[in-house]
Amino acid sequence: MKKLEQVKTGTQSDTPVKKGPSRAMPANQEPLIRVKRGADIPFLVIVILLLLIGTVMVFSASYAYAKEFFDGDSYYYARKQIAWACVSLLSLYIFTFIDYSRLRAWTILYSVVSFVLLVLVLFIGKKVHGATRWIELGPLNMQPSELVKLAMILFISDYAVRYQNEMHLFRRGIFPILCIVGAICAALYFEPHLSAIIIVLFLAFVLMYLGGAKVWQLMALAGSAALAAGIVFLGTSHGRARIEAWLNPEADPLGAGWQPLQSLLAIGSGGLWGVGLGQSRQKYLYLPEPQNDYIFAVLCEEMGFVFAVAVILLFLALIWRGFYIAKNAPTKYSSLIVYGIVTQVAIQVFLNIAVVTNVLPSTGVSLPFFSYGGTSLAIIMAEMGIVLNVSKYSFVEKG
Repeated sequence: MKKLEQVKTGTQSDTPVKKGPSRAMPANQEPLIRVKRGADIPFLVIVILLLLIGTVMVFSASYAYAKEFFDGDSYYYARKQIAWACVSLLSLYIFTFIDYSRLRAWTILYSVVSFVLLVLVLFIGKKVHGATRWIELGPLNMQPSELVKLAMILFISDYAVRYQNEMHLFRRGIFPILCIVGAICAALYFEPHLSAIIIVLFLAFVLMYLGGAKVWQLMALAGSAALAAGIVFLGTSHGRARIEAWLNPEADPLGAGWQPLQSLLAIGSGGLWGVGLGQSRQKYLYLPEPQNDYIFAVLCEEMGFVFAVAVILLFLALIWRGFYIAKNAPTKYSSLIVYGIVTQVAIQVFLNIAVVTNVLPSTGVSLPFFSYGGTSLAIIMAEMGIVLNVSKYSFVEKG
């Protein structure tokens, strides 16, 4: 039996969405009945499959590195990732059953706390490999940039709905969002965290577009942002070194070109069917921290081209199903949230695989569900729970 819930519509904060390929815009309709169904099973199955495969790959990719640097404890990363996988499943369950509409009441508080933590990491954060991105909380390391991504999605979605009649105006629609995005990007720049800046900017532009901002304004801003990023990136020795290593890694095979060359060697060594699970040679301290950014290279080496393509297809299926849920979401607010979450996953998957295959220069972006990291896994699974919660609802005309 379907559970029917009568809800008010036509308000600025919770308006029904027109179905179709066009941008999410409110429709003037008579009162509707919200129909509560079960969560989207195909989406849930894909999420669980990716989580299981990712957890196995963290163990396989990390045990040589863990044995070397953690007093012979090969299971160091595996134990922690399994524990975080259990926590992330709990976060998935909780957010699947928390009505998405309740998130709006906590958006401002969550956004402020996330930004404060992002600033605090610059002063009290833990520095690893030249970057200050983590805050130590006892035995736990938290990465505030992961919290900020979700905060951005919730805040812009809420803002775009509240001011939907003014989103086409630069002063009232785009400018306030740009001020907040600029502050976030400034904090990320000083960490530094280039990949997070790219993700935050892309998410902001996508959500502003779907929220009703004018395309020409966004294109002008995107061009300006790309130009500024290019100047800043090429204006630093670190940025120029990354570009040079990307274009010609063979020029410095033992220095800047080491990571891309070892990654390509791992991918090529896997061939069609791979050398076998657990049999990677590149993870034996050739690939720096293979359980993180370059875990996809280990997957290609051990499981081969066929399995790597299967994983990519799983990600594509997740993205497609997520966009389907967003398109059929009951309100503009819920539609924007889902579009934002799925877009975030799509950006991270594209950037990670592009870096691992040396299509793009190294940016330090993690692969969702695969790369080792408790904060990122717990947050991404909470986001999947939000998507599943939205998938439980739809609007139908009364009578």
